[in-house]
Amino acid sequence: MSNIALILAGGSGARMHQDIPKQFLTINERPIIIYTLETFQRHPEIDSISVVCLDGWENVLKAYAEQFNITKLEFVIKGGDTGQASIRNGVYELAKHYDDDDIVLIHDGIRPMVSAEIISDCIVTTRKYGCAHPVSPCTSAMIETKDGLTANSHYPRDNIKIGQSPVGFRLKKICDVQRRALEVGITNSIGPGILMMELGETIHLCMGSEKNIKITTVEDIEIFKALLMSKKTDWLK
Repeated sequence: MSNIALILAGGSGARMHQDIPKQFLTINERPIIIYTLETFQRHPEIDSISVVCLDGWENVLKAYAEQFNITKLEFVIKGGDTGQASIRNGVYELAKHYDDDDIVLIHDGIRPMVSAEIISDCIVTTRKYGCAHPVSPCTSAMIETKDGLTANSHYPRDNIKIGQSPVGFRLKKICDVQRRALEVGITNSIGPGILMMELGETIHLCMGSEKNIKITTVEDIEIFKALLMSKKTDWLK
């Protein structure tokens, strides 16, 4: 049974207001996508890596993978017009090469601080239940507003979790989910776990971390740099 990492790097990063897609921005002499790939490269239970890549950046990705010795990289797959389409392209391609029961971990390329422990727990939970979704606790007040200016209700934060990635599935399951979504007209779900729930399925939760940030804004870059510095300091102790 294989464990496959499917890394999503198909976004253009419009919110970052940069000429370079955010996954290819260089931080401390490494592109963000490489930090992500290196964690899966080092993980002993990950057998192969495939990347769904922004159209036109495939050769850049392959060059970086060679430069930074990402030897587990197997397929570079063209991204779609939406995140859901990119995932669909990715899992359909994997289905041509892997078995139905193989495990695929779908991960945002712009979550470079994912830990080995999160990956391991996702694999274990997926093996047990057929799917796994990392979450972290919600530590802030969840206030509901209708106009963005006022509020008179809130959600109990104990009932709220913050979704992360990688999201794990048996390969056949996620392919079936993608097909069913198209049949019922769901084309732009915000993530594979959310898509499962939109189709009435139950997802099983696994370990996440507040450090497993998703880089979407310039402020997130600063947080990422601080986390890298903290990690470097820990190594020196």
